[in-house]
Amino acid sequence: MYPRDIRVNNPTEALIVEQALAMVREMQQTATAAPDGQVLAQVERLAMAQGRELTRRSLEAVLNEQAQEVEKKGRRVERARAADRGTTGDDKRGRC
Repeated sequence: MYPRDIRVNNPTEALIVEQALAMVREMQQTATAAPDGQVLAQVERLAMAQGRELTRRSLEAVLNEQAQEVEKKGRRVERARAADRGTTGDDKRGRC
């Protein structure tokens, strides 16, 4: 085992690092168990599926973290500006 200290800044980073490590370990197990001539195909198939899922979960975790921060701070209250009357709606009056 190669000891290395990895410092994460928050629980979201810790979760993503743990999931990435789990994915690599699963790929290693798949490579070891695959029959000769099938190693690349089996590991690649796993990497594509797990990689997409890791990316999706990472994105979800980051966006959830951001949403929680926004909820803690509260949103700024600003007035919404309406467009000029002449620029909204359909100018094709009277046509069917």
